[in-house]
Amino acid sequence: MIGMIEISNLIKEYSGKRVVDIQSLQVDPGELFGFLGPNGAGKTTTIRILTTLTKPTSGRALINGSDVVRDLSKVKLEFGIVQQHLSLNKDLTIAENLELHARLHHLPKAQRTKRISELLDYVELSEHADYLIDDVSGGMKRRAMIARALIHRPKLLVLDEPTVGLDAQTRRKVWDLIRKMNSDGTTVFLTTHYIEEAEALCERVGILHKGKMIAIGSPLGLRQKLGMVAVEMQTNGNGTQYRYFPDRSLAAQFVQGLPGTNKLAMRESNLEDVFVELTGQKVMES
Repeated sequence: MIGMIEISNLIKEYSGKRVVDIQSLQVDPGELFGFLGPNGAGKTTTIRILTTLTKPTSGRALINGSDVVRDLSKVKLEFGIVQQHLSLNKDLTIAENLELHARLHHLPKAQRTKRISELLDYVELSEHADYLIDDVSGGMKRRAMIARALIHRPKLLVLDEPTVGLDAQTRRKVWDLIRKMNSDGTTVFLTTHYIEEAEALCERVGILHKGKMIAIGSPLGLRQKLGMVAVEMQTNGNGTQYRYFPDRSLAAQFVQGLPGTNKLAMRESNLEDVFVELTGQKVMES
Protein backbone atom coordinates (compact mmCIF):
# COMPACT_ATOMS: atom_id res chain seq x y z
CA MET A 1 0.00 0.00 0.00
CA ILE A 2 1.24 3.47 -0.90
CA GLY A 3 1.35 5.62 2.23
CA MET A 4 -0.44 8.95 2.23
CA ILE A 5 2.76 10.26 3.87
CA GLU A 6 6.11 8.50 3.50
CA ILE A 7 9.26 9.90 5.09
CA SER A 8 12.75 8.43 4.86
CA ASN A 9 15.98 9.86 6.29
CA LEU A 10 14.47 13.34 6.41
CA ILE A 11 16.86 16.00 7.71
CA LYS A 12 16.49 19.76 8.00
CA GLU A 13 19.27 21.99 9.27
CA TYR A 14 19.41 25.73 9.93
CA SER A 15 22.88 27.28 10.27
CA GLY A 16 24.33 23.86 11.02
CA LYS A 17 21.73 23.03 13.68
CA ARG A 18 19.67 19.93 12.95
CA VAL A 19 16.01 20.62 13.77
CA VAL A 20 14.43 17.61 12.03
CA ASP A 21 15.98 14.13 11.81
CA ILE A 22 13.27 11.55 11.07
CA GLN A 23 14.58 8.23 9.77
CA SER A 24 11.28 6.65 8.80
CA LEU A 25 7.55 7.36 8.99
CA GLN A 26 4.50 6.16 7.08
CA VAL A 27 0.96 7.44 7.55
CA ASP A 28 -1.64 5.26 5.83
CA PRO A 29 -4.60 6.53 3.79
CA GLY A 30 -7.55 7.26 6.08
CA GLU A 31 -5.43 7.41 9.23
CA LEU A 32 -5.66 10.09 11.90
CA PHE A 33 -2.04 10.57 12.96
CA GLY A 34 -0.57 13.04 15.44
CA PHE A 35 2.81 14.53 16.27
CA LEU A 36 3.17 15.00 20.00
CA GLY A 37 5.88 17.23 21.38
CA PRO A 38 6.72 20.58 22.96
CA ASN A 39 7.26 23.80 21.08
CA GLY A 40 10.61 23.60 19.33
CA ALA A 41 10.50 19.82 18.87
CA GLY A 42 10.43 20.11 15.07
CA LYS A 43 6.72 19.58 14.47
CA THR A 44 6.05 22.76 12.48
CA THR A 45 9.25 22.41 10.46
CA THR A 46 8.16 18.91 9.46
CA ILE A 47 4.78 20.32 8.44
CA ARG A 48 6.48 23.01 6.35
CA ILE A 49 8.51 20.36 4.52
CA LEU A 50 5.46 18.18 3.86
CA THR A 51 3.50 21.16 2.52
CA THR A 52 6.35 22.33 0.22
CA LEU A 53 7.02 25.56 2.15
CA THR A 54 10.52 24.45 3.18
CA LYS A 55 12.97 22.21 1.36
CA PRO A 56 14.67 19.49 3.39
CA THR A 57 18.43 19.51 3.71
CA SER A 58 18.43 15.85 2.71
CA GLY A 59 16.18 12.81 2.66
CA ARG A 60 12.81 12.26 1.08
CA ALA A 61 9.14 12.94 1.78
CA LEU A 62 6.25 11.74 -0.38
CA ILE A 63 2.58 12.74 -0.31
CA ASN A 64 0.41 10.04 -1.89
CA GLY A 65 3.43 8.89 -3.89
CA SER A 66 4.53 12.35 -5.07
CA ASP A 67 7.85 13.87 -3.98
CA VAL A 68 7.44 17.15 -2.06
CA VAL A 69 10.53 18.62 -3.74
CA ARG A 70 10.30 17.27 -7.29
CA ASP A 71 6.53 17.11 -7.79
CA LEU A 72 5.36 20.43 -6.38
CA SER A 73 2.27 20.90 -8.53
CA LYS A 74 1.01 17.35 -7.91
CA VAL A 75 1.72 17.48 -4.18
CA LYS A 76 -0.18 20.75 -3.71
CA LEU A 77 -3.32 19.12 -5.08
CA GLU A 78 -3.07 16.30 -2.55
CA PHE A 79 -3.23 18.29 0.70
CA GLY A 80 -5.04 21.10 2.46
CA ILE A 81 -3.47 22.85 5.43
CA VAL A 82 -4.79 24.68 8.47
CA GLN A 83 -1.97 26.65 10.01
CA GLN A 84 -1.57 27.40 13.69
CA HIS A 85 -2.00 31.15 13.29
CA LEU A 86 -5.05 32.85 11.76
CA SER A 87 -4.51 33.27 8.02
CA LEU A 88 -7.94 34.39 6.87
CA ASN A 89 -8.44 37.75 5.14
CA LYS A 90 -10.03 39.97 7.79
CA ASP A 91 -11.49 42.34 5.19
CA LEU A 92 -13.62 39.56 3.73
CA THR A 93 -16.57 37.54 4.98
CA ILE A 94 -16.33 33.82 5.64
CA ALA A 95 -17.95 33.05 2.28
CA GLU A 96 -15.69 35.53 0.46
CA ASN A 97 -12.61 33.88 1.98
CA LEU A 98 -13.78 30.54 0.59
CA GLU A 99 -14.57 32.16 -2.76
CA LEU A 100 -11.06 33.62 -2.99
CA HIS A 101 -9.45 30.28 -2.19
CA ALA A 102 -11.67 28.47 -4.71
CA ARG A 103 -10.60 30.95 -7.40
CA LEU A 104 -6.94 30.35 -6.53
CA HIS A 105 -7.59 26.67 -7.20
CA HIS A 106 -9.24 27.60 -10.53
CA LEU A 107 -12.61 26.04 -9.71
CA PRO A 108 -15.25 26.99 -12.32
CA LYS A 109 -18.00 29.32 -11.09
CA ALA A 110 -20.78 26.73 -10.84
CA GLN A 111 -18.46 24.32 -9.05
CA ARG A 112 -17.25 27.08 -6.71
CA THR A 113 -20.77 28.04 -5.69
CA LYS A 114 -21.80 24.46 -5.00
CA ARG A 115 -18.61 23.55 -3.14
CA ILE A 116 -18.69 26.63 -0.91
CA SER A 117 -22.31 25.95 0.01
CA GLU A 118 -21.45 22.32 0.81
CA LEU A 119 -18.53 23.28 3.00
CA LEU A 120 -20.36 26.01 4.90
CA ASP A 121 -22.99 23.44 5.76
CA TYR A 122 -20.32 20.83 6.57
CA VAL A 123 -18.60 23.02 9.16
CA GLU A 124 -21.92 24.49 10.38
CA LEU A 125 -21.22 28.06 9.28
CA SER A 126 -24.02 28.59 6.74
CA GLU A 127 -25.80 31.08 9.02
CA HIS A 128 -22.57 33.07 9.45
CA ALA A 129 -21.41 33.01 5.82
CA ASP A 130 -21.80 36.79 5.42
CA TYR A 131 -20.05 37.72 8.69
CA LEU A 132 -16.68 39.44 8.53
CA ILE A 133 -13.86 37.40 10.05
CA ASP A 134 -13.36 39.81 12.96
CA ASP A 135 -17.03 39.48 13.88
CA VAL A 136 -17.01 35.73 14.61
CA SER A 137 -15.58 33.66 17.45
CA GLY A 138 -12.22 31.90 17.50
CA GLY A 139 -13.90 28.55 17.00
CA MET A 140 -15.77 29.80 13.94
CA LYS A 141 -12.54 31.18 12.49
CA ARG A 142 -10.89 27.79 12.96
CA ARG A 143 -13.81 26.01 11.28
CA ALA A 144 -13.69 28.52 8.42
CA MET A 145 -9.97 27.75 7.97
CA ILE A 146 -10.78 24.04 7.84
CA ALA A 147 -13.50 24.66 5.23
CA ARG A 148 -11.07 26.69 3.17
CA ALA A 149 -8.47 23.91 3.33
CA LEU A 150 -11.03 21.41 2.02
CA ILE A 151 -12.14 23.52 -0.95
CA HIS A 152 -10.26 21.42 -3.56
CA ARG A 153 -11.18 18.04 -1.99
CA PRO A 154 -7.69 17.08 -0.80
CA LYS A 155 -6.97 13.51 0.28
CA LEU A 156 -4.78 14.76 3.15
CA LEU A 157 -5.61 17.47 5.68
CA VAL A 158 -2.68 18.87 7.64
CA LEU A 159 -3.54 20.58 10.94
CA ASP A 160 -0.85 22.50 12.81
CA GLU A 161 -2.00 22.96 16.43
CA PRO A 162 -5.66 23.06 15.32
CA THR A 163 -7.16 24.09 18.68
CA VAL A 164 -4.50 26.39 20.11
CA GLY A 165 -6.05 29.31 21.99
CA LEU A 166 -9.57 27.84 22.04
CA ASP A 167 -11.58 27.24 25.19
CA ALA A 168 -12.38 23.67 26.22
CA GLN A 169 -15.93 23.61 24.84
CA THR A 170 -14.96 25.08 21.48
CA ARG A 171 -11.97 22.74 21.28
CA ARG A 172 -14.28 19.73 21.57
CA LYS A 173 -16.45 21.04 18.74
CA VAL A 174 -13.36 21.22 16.55
CA TRP A 175 -12.47 17.68 17.64
CA ASP A 176 -15.90 16.51 16.47
CA LEU A 177 -15.30 18.14 13.08
CA ILE A 178 -11.88 16.48 12.77
CA ARG A 179 -13.40 13.09 13.58
CA LYS A 180 -16.16 13.71 11.03
CA MET A 181 -13.68 14.56 8.27
CA ASN A 182 -11.60 11.49 9.07
CA SER A 183 -14.64 9.20 9.10
CA ASP A 184 -15.55 10.61 5.68
CA GLY A 185 -12.23 9.32 4.34
CA THR A 186 -9.83 12.25 4.74
CA THR A 187 -6.39 11.38 6.08
CA VAL A 188 -5.62 13.75 8.95
CA PHE A 189 -2.09 14.63 10.08
CA LEU A 190 -2.00 16.96 13.06
CA THR A 191 0.60 18.44 15.35
CA THR A 192 -0.28 19.14 18.94
CA HIS A 193 1.22 19.60 22.37
CA TYR A 194 -2.13 19.00 24.08
CA ILE A 195 -2.01 15.54 25.65
CA GLU A 196 -5.78 15.15 25.81
CA GLU A 197 -6.08 16.11 22.14
CA ALA A 198 -3.70 13.39 21.00
CA GLU A 199 -5.35 10.79 23.23
CA ALA A 200 -8.87 11.76 22.14
CA LEU A 201 -8.26 11.94 18.39
CA CYS A 202 -5.27 9.98 17.16
CA GLU A 203 -5.09 6.34 16.14
CA ARG A 204 -1.31 6.62 16.33
CA VAL A 205 1.06 9.30 17.56
CA GLY A 206 4.71 9.96 16.98
CA ILE A 207 6.55 11.49 19.91
CA LEU A 208 9.04 14.04 18.64
CA HIS A 209 11.99 15.23 20.74
CA LYS A 210 14.71 17.52 19.44
CA GLY A 211 13.72 16.68 15.89
CA LYS A 212 13.85 12.90 16.35
CA MET A 213 10.97 10.44 16.43
CA ILE A 214 11.66 8.70 19.72
CA ALA A 215 8.47 6.62 19.92
CA ILE A 216 5.53 5.78 17.70
CA GLY A 217 2.35 3.81 18.32
CA SER A 218 -1.22 4.04 19.52
CA PRO A 219 -1.81 6.08 22.68
CA LEU A 220 -2.88 2.91 24.46
CA GLY A 221 0.08 0.92 23.18
CA LEU A 222 2.58 3.54 24.33
CA ARG A 223 0.96 3.64 27.77
CA GLN A 224 1.05 -0.14 28.02
CA LYS A 225 4.79 -0.16 27.36
CA LEU A 226 5.31 2.29 30.21
CA GLY A 227 2.66 0.94 32.58
CA MET A 228 -1.06 1.60 32.77
CA VAL A 229 -1.02 2.77 36.39
CA ALA A 230 1.13 5.55 37.83
CA VAL A 231 2.07 6.01 41.48
CA GLU A 232 3.13 9.51 42.49
CA MET A 233 5.26 9.82 45.62
CA GLN A 234 5.88 13.23 47.18
CA THR A 235 8.99 13.14 49.34
CA ASN A 236 10.57 15.88 51.44
CA GLY A 237 13.19 17.75 49.45
CA ASN A 238 13.15 15.43 46.43
CA GLY A 239 10.04 16.61 44.63
CA THR A 240 7.66 14.03 43.18
CA GLN A 241 8.83 10.61 42.10
CA TYR A 242 6.92 8.32 39.74
CA ARG A 243 6.65 4.57 39.36
CA TYR A 244 4.61 2.75 36.72
CA PHE A 245 2.90 -0.65 36.88
CA PRO A 246 0.93 -2.89 34.48
CA ASP A 247 -2.18 -2.85 36.68
CA ARG A 248 -3.63 -1.48 39.92
CA SER A 249 -3.02 -4.65 41.93
CA LEU A 250 0.73 -4.49 41.39
CA ALA A 251 0.68 -0.76 42.06
CA ALA A 252 -1.25 -1.37 45.29
CA GLN A 253 1.29 -3.99 46.42
CA PHE A 254 4.06 -1.47 45.87
CA VAL A 255 2.21 1.23 47.80
CA GLN A 256 1.59 -1.11 50.75
CA GLY A 257 5.33 -1.62 51.14
CA LEU A 258 6.11 2.10 51.35
CA PRO A 259 6.66 4.06 54.58
CA GLY A 260 3.46 5.67 55.83
CA THR A 261 5.04 9.12 55.83
CA ASN A 262 5.03 9.41 52.04
CA LYS A 263 2.27 11.37 50.31
CA LEU A 264 0.92 9.11 47.60
CA ALA A 265 -1.44 9.26 44.63
CA MET A 266 -2.44 6.45 42.30
CA ARG A 267 -3.89 7.19 38.84
CA GLU A 268 -4.00 6.00 35.26
CA SER A 269 -0.92 6.84 33.22
CA ASN A 270 -1.13 9.10 30.15
CA LEU A 271 0.91 10.16 27.14
CA GLU A 272 2.56 12.92 29.12
CA ASP A 273 4.00 10.27 31.44
CA VAL A 274 5.35 8.46 28.38
CA PHE A 275 6.89 11.65 27.03
CA VAL A 276 8.49 12.68 30.31
CA GLU A 277 9.94 9.24 30.92
CA LEU A 278 11.44 9.14 27.43
CA THR A 279 12.78 12.69 27.33
CA GLY A 280 12.85 14.15 30.83
CA GLN A 281 10.89 17.09 29.43
CA LYS A 282 7.26 18.10 29.93
CA VAL A 283 5.14 18.37 26.80
CA MET A 284 3.98 21.93 27.53
CA GLU A 285 7.47 23.36 27.96
CA SER A 286 8.47 25.85 25.32
